[in-house]
Amino acid sequence: MTDLSILHITDCHILPCINDTFLGINTEYYFRAVLELALEENRHFDLIIVSGDLAQDPSHESYQRILKYLEATQIPCVCLPGNHDDLQFMQQAFNTPLVNCQKQFLLGKWQCILLNSQIEGESGGRLSNQELNFLDECLSRHPDYHALIAVHHHCLETKSAWMDTMMIENNLELWTLINKHPQVKAVINGHIHQVIDVEHFGVRVLGSPSTCFQFKPNRPTFSLDDKVAPGYRQITLCSDGNIQTFISRLSEPLKGLQIDSLGY
Repeated sequence: MTDLSILHITDCHILPCINDTFLGINTEYYFRAVLELALEENRHFDLIIVSGDLAQDPSHESYQRILKYLEATQIPCVCLPGNHDDLQFMQQAFNTPLVNCQKQFLLGKWQCILLNSQIEGESGGRLSNQELNFLDECLSRHPDYHALIAVHHHCLETKSAWMDTMMIENNLELWTLINKHPQVKAVINGHIHQVIDVEHFGVRVLGSPSTCFQFKPNRPTFSLDDKVAPGYRQITLCSDGNIQTFISRLSEPLKGLQIDSLGY
């Protein structure tokens, strides 16, 4: 059985107009640059997962431009909402055979499940009973498939006090459910704008860099990192259930980043 190659990108924060800037940078320029880098460095991806905060100030126009860039890759792509996104706008724009908001599918020997942790109008995350029940049903229906769960908000502490006020608030419920299903091999998330790679109860937990600005790790308050460049994560889902992964970044950090900003 062939291994599967996944491109994980996250937290693009695309703005309504193509030349708009946020925190001093053109987020759309860097989103395109990271996507181009990934395609240059890898001959083939089976799937792209975009794990939320595609837009900063959601608009039909920004999602249509994102759709254009993703469709141009000719790679199947699934998108899930972050706290800055408008899910209704997303579902209207990302509704093509190639790019969509599909929540569950089988790929090779793997099941991929995308969860919505958005609390409308808030920065933090929570998994509703509906989402938890959906996850339980998917895992119960396919016990013989290795499982990858994708969600926007993080389910483990990052050791940055300000960021950890926004993690999935009912994360213990999530982990109790996951522990019932030993086929779960990994949880991937966005939101944190930094890299994590830890094991929790035998499950690999992977956080990926943003395609724009990064946060400094282990900080008590909001802090931007102007030394670390945007990037992506490549994930290989092996047919035997193992996972291989690496991070790749643009060659230079952001130019013009306003590191004294009060927040995002």
